[in-house]
Amino acid sequence: MRPDYLVAAAVAALVACVSPAMSQTPTSVSNVAPWDQAFLPPAPTWNGASRALLRGAADPWVTAFEADAAHDFSPNYADTRAWFDRLDAASDLIRIEQFGTSPEGRPIYAVIASKDGATFDPSKPVLLAQAGIHPGEIDGKDAGMMLLRDMAFYGKDGLLDRANLILIPILSVDGHERAGAYSRPNQRGPRIQGWRHTATNQNLNRDFMKLDQAEMQAVMGLIHKYQPDLYVDIHVTDGIDYQYDVTFGYNGEDGVWSRSPAIASWLDAAFKPAMYEALEAQGHIPGELVFAIDDRDPKKGLNDGGLGERFSNGWGSAAHVPTILIENHSLKPHEQRVLGTYVFLEQALKLLAEKSGDLRAAIAADRALRPAELPANFDSDETPSHTRPFKGIRYETFDSIASGRPEIRWLGQPDAELWPMPFYGSHPTLTLKRPTAYWVPSYRHDVIERLRIHGVRMETLDAPRTVAVDMLRLLDPKVSGRTNEGHVPISVSDVRPEAHDWTFPIGSVRVPTDQPMGDVAILLLEPQSNESFFAWGMFPEVLNRVEYIEAYAIAPLAEKMLAADPALKAAFEAKLAADPAFAADGDARLAWFYERTPFYDQRYRLYPVGREN
Repeated sequence: MRPDYLVAAAVAALVACVSPAMSQTPTSVSNVAPWDQAFLPPAPTWNGASRALLRGAADPWVTAFEADAAHDFSPNYADTRAWFDRLDAASDLIRIEQFGTSPEGRPIYAVIASKDGATFDPSKPVLLAQAGIHPGEIDGKDAGMMLLRDMAFYGKDGLLDRANLILIPILSVDGHERAGAYSRPNQRGPRIQGWRHTATNQNLNRDFMKLDQAEMQAVMGLIHKYQPDLYVDIHVTDGIDYQYDVTFGYNGEDGVWSRSPAIASWLDAAFKPAMYEALEAQGHIPGELVFAIDDRDPKKGLNDGGLGERFSNGWGSAAHVPTILIENHSLKPHEQRVLGTYVFLEQALKLLAEKSGDLRAAIAADRALRPAELPANFDSDETPSHTRPFKGIRYETFDSIASGRPEIRWLGQPDAELWPMPFYGSHPTLTLKRPTAYWVPSYRHDVIERLRIHGVRMETLDAPRTVAVDMLRLLDPKVSGRTNEGHVPISVSDVRPEAHDWTFPIGSVRVPTDQPMGDVAILLLEPQSNESFFAWGMFPEVLNRVEYIEAYAIAPLAEKMLAADPALKAAFEAKLAADPAFAADGDARLAWFYERTPFYDQRYRLYPVGREN
């Protein structure tokens, strides 16, 4: 047998869930065989009280997850939609709203639970729960189906007396349908899982700022339509093993680097304690988001995972939308994770009903902020800020024949002692000053449209206008040697502002920063920001120099320049003395003179977005 056949046979022996036909989209529970994940660490024994939420297979409203004997199955797109359509038809509390279409033509829909009918009572807070941005991490869909069912038929409609719920059961619908048994090898169930990326091979969880993808553009439209008071983005994590089954967090947790400090304070003081109490009461082990410094040395420490606005919680902090990132633990059984998510969503609705007044006051306070400077481009601290007690899982090391080095073997046994884990935070490496406004030329209609989708307010010119602005000269742009999310990133650490009276053509826009989405506009339009359109490689044209001069022309011109300008001659001689490589390079010497002539392309490396100060 060929070696690749041997590998396939070995994998098939471990993963026994794939049918002979290798079906990618199972349509029922019965046609999927059990999954043997013998290569994963054992899961600690769990028998939480939240199991009482499960309904039996004979129940007319049982979900596919509950009907599966192992509670290790999640239905495909068509079956999920059919179940929700049936729920919509049977209950006045439930309605379905399509808010987008995927690249492969599938409707992207939300399921809305409300007692208000087609129009929400504005006094009621809104919870937006998003599942399936990474379709293999689908706990929120199965938990949401159960919760919506229980509100419709099993006595939990009181949750809607003072709050409304919007559930996106599957955001990445195309990735959801690229399903199979081999999607997420580090995750325990469901046994058939969707694919992490979209049909266009994009990671939607990196698209909250640049808004490349139809799915994320649709989500932004839904957010601005309903103005949720709380946005919950539901994931399943990877990484080290530990006791926690439901971990969650937000930018600004415990007062660290928040663009929305009042919201973060409310989440610290009111939300987090209530969620911990509810989850623990149902037998779950909640914890803060945890990201190991070194997966092969678990006790080395933890960090905050970075504070980038390309992720939901980073975007939420900049946009002043209270945003929670849930990361259920991948090595816990699918049943345990789904039930923990149900408890989380139910408690979030209860808390919103009780304390939405304080939360809305915090939102209003943060949306009124106009900081003169914005910290940006966060990097991990080199030294820990404190030690965090951590509920670890016992492990040992073994000498791996495969890797030729020691490897971790997790034992599935909770460590009786807390681990004192060093915690490494983040710090900004850039400070951005807030201008009065930005001016974006009309020919960059793609950038203008993305700003509109973000909800950024702007003035559109109905005639050309000449304005006094600073244009930024990019002094050291560097094009990445690798792609990232379909882009070739470009970084720049040094810029020089140049004052110009610049004429912007009809259709150009003025973007004031004195608005709630002003911080988002700054992060998107300042080229030094890691989250900017420029950093994602969306202004490559400014790096093109399209006029040149031949040596036979610039050499005699340079002689005349030296003779006519003593200061220029002194600068040239100083450059020769200080830079031997330059002195030895005839082309570089002539280029030095060319850059100082009026023939040189004055828009080369000139960023085309103006700053009004």
